Amino acid sequence: MRSLTLYSRAYCHLCHDMQAAVEDLRGEYEFELRVLDIDADPALLARYDERVPVLTAGARELCHYFLDGPAVRAYLSS
Repeated sequence: MRSLTLYSRAYCHLCHDMQAAVEDLRGEYEFELRVLDIDADPALLARYDERVPVLTAGARELCHYFLDGPAVRAYLSS
């Protein structure tokens, strides 16, 4: 099963929007989604701070700020 990680923060409306958009793909693909709050980890905060939301597949960044549907679908279908 494919796995995605969403780097996010609790008060970020773009983060909530991206999570909802990713969840909408569940009708098409099976995948695991981990949502990590960057404010809970100093290393993640230093790395992503103002770039959230960031969606990754392992070490590969698929998109940030807004969902890149074609890139995420390509990953999930590969």
